[in-house]
Amino acid sequence: MNTDYIPLIVGGLVLISSLISLRLGLSVAIIEIILGAIAGNLGLGTENWMLYLANFGGIILTYLAGTEIDAKMMKENFKESFLIGLFSFLLPFIGTFTYTYYLANWSLQGSLIAGCALSTTSLAVVYSVLVETGLSKTTIGKKIMSATFFTDMGTALSLSVLFIKPTLYTLLFVGVSTVLIIVFYKYSIYVFRNPRWANKVIEPEIKFIFFILLMFIYFAKLGEGHAVLPAFILGLLMSKHFKEQRKTVVIRNKLRTIAYAIVTPIFFIVGGMKISIPLILSTIGLFIILFGIKMIMKFIGVYFLAKKYMPNGSVYTTLLMSTGLTFGTISSMYGLQAGLINQVQYSVLVGVVVASAVIPTFIAQKWFLPKHEEDIV
Repeated sequence: MNTDYIPLIVGGLVLISSLISLRLGLSVAIIEIILGAIAGNLGLGTENWMLYLANFGGIILTYLAGTEIDAKMMKENFKESFLIGLFSFLLPFIGTFTYTYYLANWSLQGSLIAGCALSTTSLAVVYSVLVETGLSKTTIGKKIMSATFFTDMGTALSLSVLFIKPTLYTLLFVGVSTVLIIVFYKYSIYVFRNPRWANKVIEPEIKFIFFILLMFIYFAKLGEGHAVLPAFILGLLMSKHFKEQRKTVVIRNKLRTIAYAIVTPIFFIVGGMKISIPLILSTIGLFIILFGIKMIMKFIGVYFLAKKYMPNGSVYTTLLMSTGLTFGTISSMYGLQAGLINQVQYSVLVGVVVASAVIPTFIAQKWFLPKHEEDIV
């Protein structure tokens, strides 16, 4: 079957999403997910290039999120970020596992997969929303991203400990990632300062960053790991350079422009395309219950701590920490491929994950956006 029309349709969805976002004043990520879901259920299929580009988009967003975090502030506010991130992961994991195992009669491993999938907070969604609203440069925005990292760390570690059996390739992934992070952190500044590379239309600095992130993806797949964590850690370490060096800030802004033009829209559109509306409707009761469990557990885990540590944006923080996408779909896909959950369970989990990326974000932006004009750091 000729699929030459697919890139044209996807390109149209990317453009239309931007226009709707500007018109409604909502995050473009929300619109891209919704349009992706509509297109997918109308018969638009995903191709291999879309899946890889979507994966790459998620890694770029994670790296960029790391560069926005003030490492000094993260260290000074470690306690609150860690506690919010920990309970944001732990309570939804326990709540989802308890319901699916004891009440919905899922298998033990299937329930653990569900716990991993619905415990996540999407760093990609959080970062995109904070950048679009200007909150990424504020204290509250940096604290939210820090807490999100700890939540995703909990999910990634749980998935690895519970299901993934370490091999030599796993050790290779960890070793290569560690070396890349150390070398890039110590020597990349000389690449960015190279006068021969400055202001060149071929953008060698951007290609250098892309190559490092692609290496993370390759070795992560080889070792059955997750490239998201090393990408975030690298971005976090590089945040000092991006804060102190004007030229590196220019490079980051160029990278952000390239990413938001086509790469990250594919990430969100493909995320929406993974929803099977007929399968969700066939088990709508389970879908509503699992969505409710995730939202309630996230509220209990985040709101009271956020009210203590971030009183001016506690509801906003809770809503953004309730989002899911990247690790939620990774966990669900792993469970399906390993035979731990069936297609219906997979569709319900992914449906809840994607709904959690849209609904809380919409509410947060529409009614709980905190004031931040005087909080730029």
